[in-house]
Formats: sequence, C-alpha cells, structure tokens
Amino acid sequence: MASEIKKIAVFTSGGDSPGMNAGIRSVVRTCAYLKLECVGIYRGYEGMIEGDFKTLDARSVNNIINKGGTILKSARCHEFRTKEGRKKAYDQLMKEGIDAFVVIGGNGSFAGALSFNEEYNFPVMGIPGTIDNDILGSSYTIGFDTAINTVVEVIDKIRDTASSHNRLFFVEVMGRDVGHIALNAGVGAGAEEILIPEQNLGLERLLDSLKRSKKSGKSSSIVIVAEGDKIGKNVFQLKEYVEEHLPIYDVRVSVLGHMQRGGSPTCFDRVLASRMGVKAVESLLEGKSNYMVGIRDNKLILTPISEAIKAHTEIDEELVKVSDIMTT
Repeated sequence: MASEIKKIAVFTSGGDSPGMNAGIRSVVRTCAYLKLECVGIYRGYEGMIEGDFKTLDARSVNNIINKGGTILKSARCHEFRTKEGRKKAYDQLMKEGIDAFVVIGGNGSFAGALSFNEEYNFPVMGIPGTIDNDILGSSYTIGFDTAINTVVEVIDKIRDTASSHNRLFFVEVMGRDVGHIALNAGVGAGAEEILIPEQNLGLERLLDSLKRSKKSGKSSSIVIVAEGDKIGKNVFQLKEYVEEHLPIYDVRVSVLGHMQRGGSPTCFDRVLASRMGVKAVESLLEGKSNYMVGIRDNKLILTPISEAIKAHTEIDEELVKVSDIMTT
C-alpha cells in the first residue's frame, strides 16, 4: 500500500472550524517533505464530484496558519450520499491520478469517507475538525479551543453591560447535541447557570437557582444555554418564562451564532492541526486506511472511522460537578 501512494488529496467538509487551514497546510507540507504530490479539493465532496482540484505545494499554503475558515471552502453534498454520486467522485479521483485522501471534518464527512472506502477500497484518513468537540476517539477536535475562547471573550463583555444595568442575560451558544462548548465556556466565564442537552435540569431548578442568586446579593446574572438544551423550546421561551415568574429580573438574550466558528485559531488549535496533518499522511504511507487521527493524553492515536462516528462524546462529569460548585 505504502509504495502505491504517490499523490494525496486533502479537503475540508461540513461546518468550518478555526484551525482547518493549519490542517491543510500540514498535509500539504508533509507531502512536500516526503516528496509526494498533493492536490487540494475545493468545496468538499461536491468539488470531488465536479473535479474541482488544484495542485498544492509548500508555497501554496504560505500565511494561512493564522486564518480562520478554510481556503479550500466547504459544502454539504447530498449527491455524494448516493452510489451514483460516489461513482462520479471516484472517476474524478482516478482521472487525476489521486491515490488517497485526507478529509478534515466531522461525523457526516467521516461517514461519507467510510462509505467511499467500503465501495472502492480507496485509502482514506480523517482529521476531526469541528467546534463541537463531539467525535469519539479524540479528547479535542480542531476548532474547539478557539470556539470556547471566543465565547468566553464575548461573555466577559456581556457581563460588563449586565452588571451596569442589573440584568439577567441568557447567552445561547452552539451545541445542538452536546454541551461541551456551553460547559467549558460557562465554567471559564463564571456563568451563574449552564444549560446543556445532556442534563434536563427543568424550569423549576432554573428559577430556584436565579432566586438564590438574587438572595445572595447578585445584581446581574449570566446563564449559558446550549442550543440543544431540552428545558425550553428555545432560549426566547426561557426568557419569557423567567420574566413571567421572576418579574424582578430585566432579562435579555444574546445568540452568539456563527461568530463561534470564526476568528484566528488559538495556538493550541494550530499546533493540534499541524500534528494531526503529519500523522494522517504518515499513516497513509504506512498502509493504514479508514482511520481518524485523534489525540488522547497528548498522544496522537488512530481510531477506526466506523468507531468514531458511532456516537457523540460524553460530557465531562467532573466538570459538571465543578460547575455546580462554582455556581453555588
């Protein structure tokens, strides 16, 4: 297998995350270092089907390590979910003479790579790039550290105005299925309450917590809400419920939205992406395929993609306990 690989493609897929460019740069420069050809595929699987390829060398990725987003663009591709779409993609790869690819993305991107590998026995390697930090087989995904730092910075600013006007702020962060961003950023920013999908705390507990905060002398409060939290239909319903039952509070809502995906990646994400890119290329040359590069205890590991996409990572119960103590 190793001797057969002369040209490797790299692309980003699914939702963008800070550090993807650092991952692209790492794959390209590792290929250059090992005297391999490297091809960038634009717009993920959609670009693969359409043959939107560009040869990349070490100089092609100058000055991108500090940039958020992805220079190769990203797109969701329904056609690749069909056998006909994957056949078109395979034909394009063969036409270009590509021997393997590295996909930087999340669960959906990896599921596509798994199906492609099973049908064509084509060497694939995954690098986890998502701000949600929800992929099994890695303690951290590329973009998560940047996202939580962005959230903490914004919450610090919101707290300034909350304190000035004696207000309660509900701050909604990303996390449809998992609460990693909410929990970590909430603890880091000193939130008075943190609502995550993994724990249905209930509206009454929320009211009790806010009442205790008021009695303890707090004139303002910050409540972090993951978008997938189950205790209300949405963050605006929570606002209305609190206003109805605790009229003493002047309540505001701030939905952070896609700003969490943007911005220059942190040093942690840049280093992580660089390490993972090198590991991905080296693993392909060692004859490995259908794995995702992950990190655990600061050591790079390989997890079968079939295992990585089985379920979401579990919430850190120790951090939940810390959160409960800190919000006392």
